[in-house]
Amino acid sequence: MPQTGRRFAHGDYTVGWICALPETEFVAAGAMLDEEHPVLPAVHSQDTNSYLLGRIGDHNVVIACLPAETTGKVSAATVAKDMLRSFPAVRFGLMVGIGGGAPYYGTRGYDNTEFSEQEEEEDSEDGLEDIRDIRLGDVVVSLHSKSAEAVVQYDFGKSLQEKEFVHTGGKLNKPPAIVLSAVSVLQQQHRRKGHTISELLADTLSKNPGMAEEFRYPGSAKDRLLRPDIVHLEGRKSCKACCGPNKVNLARRTDRHGTAPKIHYGTIGSADQVMRDAILRDKWAQKEKIICFEMEAAGLMDSFPCLVIRGICDYADSHKSKIWQPYAAATAASYAKELLLVIPGQGVMDLSPIEQTLGKIEANVDTMRSTLARKEDYDLLNWITPDDYGPLQSDHFRRRQAGTGEWLLNSMEFQKWLRTSQETLFCPGIPGAGKTILTSIVIDHLTRRTSEDRSLGVAYVYCNFQRKDEQRVDRLLSSVLKQLSERLPTIPGEVIDLYNQHKTDRTRPSLEEISRTLHSVAIKYSRVFILVDALDECRESERNKFVSEVFSLQARCGSNIFATSRIDGEIEKLFSDAISLEIRARDHDVEIYLDE
Repeated sequence: MPQTGRRFAHGDYTVGWICALPETEFVAAGAMLDEEHPVLPAVHSQDTNSYLLGRIGDHNVVIACLPAETTGKVSAATVAKDMLRSFPAVRFGLMVGIGGGAPYYGTRGYDNTEFSEQEEEEDSEDGLEDIRDIRLGDVVVSLHSKSAEAVVQYDFGKSLQEKEFVHTGGKLNKPPAIVLSAVSVLQQQHRRKGHTISELLADTLSKNPGMAEEFRYPGSAKDRLLRPDIVHLEGRKSCKACCGPNKVNLARRTDRHGTAPKIHYGTIGSADQVMRDAILRDKWAQKEKIICFEMEAAGLMDSFPCLVIRGICDYADSHKSKIWQPYAAATAASYAKELLLVIPGQGVMDLSPIEQTLGKIEANVDTMRSTLARKEDYDLLNWITPDDYGPLQSDHFRRRQAGTGEWLLNSMEFQKWLRTSQETLFCPGIPGAGKTILTSIVIDHLTRRTSEDRSLGVAYVYCNFQRKDEQRVDRLLSSVLKQLSERLPTIPGEVIDLYNQHKTDRTRPSLEEISRTLHSVAIKYSRVFILVDALDECRESERNKFVSEVFSLQARCGSNIFATSRIDGEIEKLFSDAISLEIRARDHDVEIYLDE
């Protein structure tokens, strides 16, 4: 690659190229330069980026790479922020690298029904994009349509009780019109004459012989698409060894003519975690029309207008391999170069520098860091147990009539229980006496107190005979651990340690580990209140073990226990030393309900 003798300044660079992987994407990007420029000294001490500088066509390009072993939206946004500090004349950006492909869009393709390339083209022309045949080495370019965004942050949303995840991500910004116009130019050129990615890549490898072996086309024999229900076993390095060479496990596809990659335009899905689940991949592909999955773009699009270009290195499933990464990085970089060659240099100079929005980028980085921390907390707590009794509490409390239940809160037994540490209040009652509603009233009373005094902890469980199979002692205890953990200012270190011990192998903690961690968390409070409704609706064996664990927690941490049950001699024996108060309909409460 020729080097120029001319001296350049930081303000001479108008295109910002960002990539994530130093060993593949950064290498491929640098190899695309028509001319390499000398490295410039750092402008800001806080800028720790590594840069490659040079020219492609009419454009001076600054290429930056994320630090080694670092990925994700926050890291990408931080690199963009520091780039703009040092290179204030950058007008637009390119996010170029590898990604996981959604091999089929929609429902067709996995039913062992083959289709031809002609059929794919005909459906595409008719606006029916459910036969998108994506192969390894193909290139995906972020481009919006009438029905889909160019980039979707698919992990930005909320989970609703007993409902699936609801995507709430807003629309992300588009790249400048001059970039989108260049994409249109390439699209029409490619339809008429075909693309030049293979030629550009061959020329690049001939000029960079050190890349020739690693970045060449791996061969169609190594492009294996397995059915979504075939999962790679954890710990097995060889996919053929654990998933089998049997062709019945492969999705049937027609042979593609030639080895040249295809270019696909559409929605790219961005998240903070690698997509390695074929079932989940296909769900999002159908729901959001995603054709490629990656981890950085959503961190850039809102304040660093860029086009996202991804070479497909795997199928976003459990059968990930690095074999295709170098070639996929090179095909994406080749498309990026082809794009820059059709963008007029003067048109770019006429754009306003992105540096003018640097304050917004810095604010976005801070927001993303905060959002990421909250999401990590949510994921950790959801790992402890997905059970959430909050909606049940709201539903039960909503059904009470104002003024009812006061007799329980004002009773001598309840007041003694409330004032005395390490006390137990057991409230039996006949069916229909209102035990669950009264439990919700007690929970509301306590949670309002804890909102004023964060040193008090409250955790509760609503048992239900319809969920007997799920109400195991480890799961019930995990719910108590989850609730006490999330009420603290930060997730306790003991809980994080427990998570880290099991997340790699995807194992679950033992009852002993849960109990030990729960004790460690409970002592962080001055007092802890544990409430359990309808113990009689839990299997006897699990109930007895759970009550034993709760009493053990009480003995070590001084917690207060409140429990309700139908009148049952065996359960009453468990609470023989507790304060007992029978729950029955009070005349005052009955009158209120009758008046309603």
